Amino acid sequence: MGDSTRREILLVPHLFRASNIDSAARAAQLLQQAGIEVRLLEQEQMDVIETNPVLCGLTRAKADDSAAAGCELVLVLGGDGTFLRAASYARAQDIPVLGINLGHVGFLAEGEASSLEKVVGQVIDRSYRVVERMTLDVSVLGEGGEVLGRSWALNECSIENSDRTRVLDATLEVDFRPVSSFGCDGVLISTPTGSTAYAFSAGGPVMWPQLEAILVVPNNAHALFAKPLVVAPTSTVAVESERQTTQATAVMDGQRRLTVPAGSRVEVVRGERGVRWVRLDDRPFTDKLVDKFQLPVSGWRGPRGA
Repeated sequence: MGDSTRREILLVPHLFRASNIDSAARAAQLLQQAGIEVRLLEQEQMDVIETNPVLCGLTRAKADDSAAAGCELVLVLGGDGTFLRAASYARAQDIPVLGINLGHVGFLAEGEASSLEKVVGQVIDRSYRVVERMTLDVSVLGEGGEVLGRSWALNECSIENSDRTRVLDATLEVDFRPVSSFGCDGVLISTPTGSTAYAFSAGGPVMWPQLEAILVVPNNAHALFAKPLVVAPTSTVAVESERQTTQATAVMDGQRRLTVPAGSRVEVVRGERGVRWVRLDDRPFTDKLVDKFQLPVSGWRGPRGA
């Protein structure tokens, strides 16, 4: 039998800036001092860590579904793009993922660079809780119903026109019934987690992450009725492209891509496996929304006696 006391964490840092490398090294150092082994994800620009005495000596993990095998947690240091990439390794092994924001907005992160040592301390002490975030399963089907590809998304599936000189002629369907046909740049199908990302930029509403629902946002649709829709988490959302239209691409979280030939169909349902998400405190999502978007709240008094 293996050592049940052994602990290991997969570290996924964004290595673009020197300050990020310093932060990753400090996190690894703190974990190692606590007796926790650290595995470093292999990625581009690995040459920048060769002169770092901490990072250069870490065990490397290939960037595939086995990257986090045997680990208790995936620790991400970077922005939302790095987090979304790292979430796939955590989901593959059904272990939690925790983000420390070293980017700009960092909506998916639980901690900030300024609190790195405190956050790592909570990881060491296991003083955190884990919640489940909803995902989407995506299938591309040919005209005969054959499966052309499958993938998944934590934030959104963006069905995008491959030819920007033309519109994508599509029909939106919910629960196997047509809703509307229109020409568009594409259609976004999002989770509540992804509602503050691409779907928000395309005009969709912000959805609290505790909500279980699927958000549908037509992207630059040329139609009288092309408003965002919020449908049940049990719904099946589909987008069918016309035979005479252009080829499209389904992009999941900006990371994974499936080709959508003209005349094919994209079906999106709630994912069978969610993402296990580390929460460091009970801070309400409202406060995070105000902080990240720097919303004006001066003059607020709150309820009497609060």
